[in-house]
Amino acid sequence: MEDADWTAVIIEDDPDVRDLIDLVLSQSGFRTVLAEDGLEGVDAVRRHNPLITTLDVNMPGMDGFAVAKRLREFSNTYLIFITALGDEIDVVTGFEAGADDYLVKPFRPRELRARADSMLRRPRGRSDVGGAAAAPPAPPAEESWATKAAREFADDAPRGGAHAARPAEPAPAAYQPPVQQQPPVQPPPVQQQPAQQPAQQPAQQPAQQPAQQTYLQAVPGQPVPPVAAGPGGPAPDGAWIRFNGLALNNETRIVTVDGGSVDLTRTEFDLLASLLSTGRRVRSKADLVLTMRGQQYVTSYFVNEADKRSVEVHVANLRRKIGDDSTNPKFIETVRGVGYRLAESL
Repeated sequence: MEDADWTAVIIEDDPDVRDLIDLVLSQSGFRTVLAEDGLEGVDAVRRHNPLITTLDVNMPGMDGFAVAKRLREFSNTYLIFITALGDEIDVVTGFEAGADDYLVKPFRPRELRARADSMLRRPRGRSDVGGAAAAPPAPPAEESWATKAAREFADDAPRGGAHAARPAEPAPAAYQPPVQQQPPVQPPPVQQQPAQQPAQQPAQQPAQQPAQQTYLQAVPGQPVPPVAAGPGGPAPDGAWIRFNGLALNNETRIVTVDGGSVDLTRTEFDLLASLLSTGRRVRSKADLVLTMRGQQYVTSYFVNEADKRSVEVHVANLRRKIGDDSTNPKFIETVRGVGYRLAESL
């Protein structure tokens, strides 16, 4: 990789943290471009096509999650969130927005360098775009934790020293043994046998029709079975399933609430369709994990606590989009310690 390709964009509104990240990446051999807010950062990535981009979450104007989604529309830059938000829901949201790594403040400078080197060992295609780097801001008068860490890091590792990161060499191609060409084998001559009269076949019994398979949850590629109308359950209406003002069409994958269209992800749509297909029957989190994977319920599949937490995150996002309240549910009801089911019909 040429030196012109080693460009990093730093999107950070805190000048102390921005200077620290600038120092770490500069000593790793990068030419840095600094941005103070989300809109300026998007423009910098578009103009310079950086190899690595660092991104804060809490910034004036556009927050980091929205910036990451905007960047993923046109850039394959390696994206590292560096933020003070360390809750699990924030980390999950960051990765769903397109992050390659997530680092919580206050961070250790050598850990940032190690994470950047680790990502560079996973090559990613990029288009070359040139541009000039922005000048770093003046250092603040009061020394913060980031300024102190930058000073200690600079004392231990001189700028442009022997520890500067170098481009990762491509892995050698796997050895392929030579294939020996085998001479074509001539088939033996076939002797014709005299035709024999076919034996009288007994009358064939009509084949039995296989039993109708029942799907207990929505499976990609399989239609959601119609739900019989009744108290406490959704009412089918042709290709639509309607429940308490919510309507879902599994064929067109359209969801509306009180006539207004709702934009859901593939996972959120599958979870909603699966819950509608089982009515008031309680669905465990492990069962819904398999629904997200597109698998039938088989005990050999492994479901851990992180998988169950991801179900909670997706259900929380689904409730927010369809306007549901977990304390007074209209669509999805939480069964504590077990999982979820449809709320009662209004």
